[in-house]
Amino acid sequence: MAQFLHLLLLLSLSSAILQVSIAGDPDILTDFIAPQGVGGPLDGNYFTFTGMRTLVDAPFPSTFKVLKATMAEFPALNGQSVSYAVLEFPNNTVNPPHTHPRASELLFLLMGSLDVGFIDTTNNKLFTQKLQEGDIFVFPKGLVHFQFNSDVNNTALALSAFGSASPGTVSVPNSVFNSTIDDNVLALSFKTDVATIQKIKSGLSG
Repeated sequence: MAQFLHLLLLLSLSSAILQVSIAGDPDILTDFIAPQGVGGPLDGNYFTFTGMRTLVDAPFPSTFKVLKATMAEFPALNGQSVSYAVLEFPNNTVNPPHTHPRASELLFLLMGSLDVGFIDTTNNKLFTQKLQEGDIFVFPKGLVHFQFNSDVNNTALALSAFGSASPGTVSVPNSVFNSTIDDNVLALSFKTDVATIQKIKSGLSG
């Protein structure tokens, strides 16, 4: 009986590990997923996203801006395991540390320069690079990463491709300091005092 329970436990653990290793967008058994409640046949309009047209001839923003084409904005991506984002960096702006829990990110720098980096989970090593126009950089799935336009005079423009139709974004500053985590917990975690935590929160909410 003990051997049977041991075998059952081993099989359960193996199954759990396998499920984690293949986690990601589920495979679909059709060419695409049609939206529910749509009368009549689909045409090319369903598979066309026009949201990026707002970038054409538009003035560059004064603050960091992201324009997304994920499943939320473009339902035809459902089941396709891919999405895009356009990142606009005015001079001396940052995309703060964040993660995409469901996708790796492939960033293509179209204009300007960017300082980029991510932190691994083995020993918190920081991998950084200064990208120039035409460079591509990969951010592994789920790892904390950032982009920074350190040029005080010039803007930067990048295109990011994700290996999921819904990559998700977890902003480290917002998740930590704009949450309902108790100030005492944050003060102890960051080895500081409550007044400092409240000052950080005030700065992020402004």
